[in-house]
Amino acid sequence: MARITASVYTSHIPAVGVAMDLGKTQEPYWQPVFEGYEYSKEWLKENKPDVVFLVYNDHGTAFSLEMIPTFALGTGAEYPPADEGWGPRPVPMVHGHPELSAHIAQSVIQDDFDLTLINEMPVDHGLTVPLSVMCGQPEAWPFKVIPFHVNVVQYPVPSGKRCFELGQAIRRAVESFDEDLNVQIWGTGGMSHQLQGARAGLINREWDNAFLDRLIADPADLSNMPHIDYVREAGSEGVELVMWLIARGAMADVNGGAAPTVKHRFYHVPASNTAVGHLILENNI
Repeated sequence: MARITASVYTSHIPAVGVAMDLGKTQEPYWQPVFEGYEYSKEWLKENKPDVVFLVYNDHGTAFSLEMIPTFALGTGAEYPPADEGWGPRPVPMVHGHPELSAHIAQSVIQDDFDLTLINEMPVDHGLTVPLSVMCGQPEAWPFKVIPFHVNVVQYPVPSGKRCFELGQAIRRAVESFDEDLNVQIWGTGGMSHQLQGARAGLINREWDNAFLDRLIADPADLSNMPHIDYVREAGSEGVELVMWLIARGAMADVNGGAAPTVKHRFYHVPASNTAVGHLILENNI
């Protein structure tokens, strides 16, 4: 059967992708950010999955205020990089895994989670920046990717508890797929940041690191945190962190298995007025 072997968590800051695309990664401002992913790139080479189930949010490219699905599962064969106003990023086409996507859709919907199924869509920095920081700048991404969009832009957004339970349903779906696949699940977005208003530029180091502690040690309790706490402590865009709970909910320990191994943890501020958080957890199964 397929199995989830690890989860990866990372911010998906658009300026990080721009810095890579323009060759600025070794500039003094950016070098500390990219240094935090050097271990991760080597780890990924040694632990290359067949498929990455990548949880992210669209930023007004595939979806607009005319239609915003709460949860949207990519079921297509390929996804082009989106034009976010300055042309598509110079990154490879994202190739999906339609068979596993279709199986996850069947399983998760029958598990009482309503999903929007998307056969064609462009993918923006929310998905391509995590791929870039983990893989570098290859000619082709080294694995298949299943995009999974979560609405964290237009209220109402899903609760942390709903996201955590969805992660558990995704694990059940993956493990019931009758093919030997190594699957990783990635949660992206955050950490603390606010892009507008009186608190624009907010970063909360203490809260961010406490969130990482709780995500590792007690994700079930963390999933009960109300939206207002995210907004108050981590800024208006900090609520993106509920997407990390989907990835965490898919890990073995919250489903009766052993605690995961923390392979890497990284935190840095600032990066374009945003806190960069990153974590790699390996399942012990």
